[in-house]
Amino acid sequence: QVQLAESGGGSVQSGGSLTLSCKVSGNTRKTYCMVWFRQIHGQGREGVASIDTAGGTTYADSVKGRFTISQDNDKTTLSLQMNNVTSEDTGIYYCAAATGWRPCLPTFSPAEWGSNIGTWGQGTQVTVSS
Repeated sequence: QVQLAESGGGSVQSGGSLTLSCKVSGNTRKTYCMVWFRQIHGQGREGVASIDTAGGTTYADSVKGRFTISQDNDKTTLSLQMNNVTSEDTGIYYCAAATGWRPCLPTFSPAEWGSNIGTWGQGTQVTVSS
C-alpha cells in the first residue's frame, strides 16, 4: 500500500510563488513514476508534471518554464515549486504514484492511467488572486 499526503496549498497573488509537498510512505517498490495533477472546479484532473525513478522530469505545456517538480533522495517527499502563477493555476492539486508500463508523462489522464494509479491523497487547494 502507498500512502500520499499533499500539503502547502493556500492563497497567493498573481505573479507570486508557492511550493507544494507530497509525503510518500508505505510500499513503493512498484512505483516508477510520480505525477502531480490538478483539478479546476467543475472539471476533471489533468496532469501537470512527472518525475521518474532516475530523476527525469516532464511538464505540461501550460506550466513549462514556471513549475519545477523534484523528489528527495530517499523518495519520501515530492515537491512542486510554482513560480509566476496566474489565475489559470487555481485548483486542487494532487500527487499520485504510478505503476505499470506507461511512459512517465503528465500527458495521461487518470482514466488513461486506470488501475496503475491505485491511491490519491486528499489534495491541497491553491487559489491565485489578483
